[in-house]
Amino acid sequence: MAGEKKSKAKMEQVKGKAKEAAGRAVGNERLEAEGRGEQAKGDARQSKEKAKDVFKH
Repeated sequence: MAGEKKSKAKMEQVKGKAKEAAGRAVGNERLEAEGRGEQAKGDARQSKEKAKDVFKH
């Protein structure tokens, strides 16, 4: 289960980076902001999973 959550976090980060880049390329600030938001959400999820791992070991 933890591996699944980590991969979901990574996918959110990648998806966010793609959205941000696409928004920047076409000059769409809203899309760019959505991308940054998704990246932040993925970062937070990944940090949470890393913290869980630290306390498990």
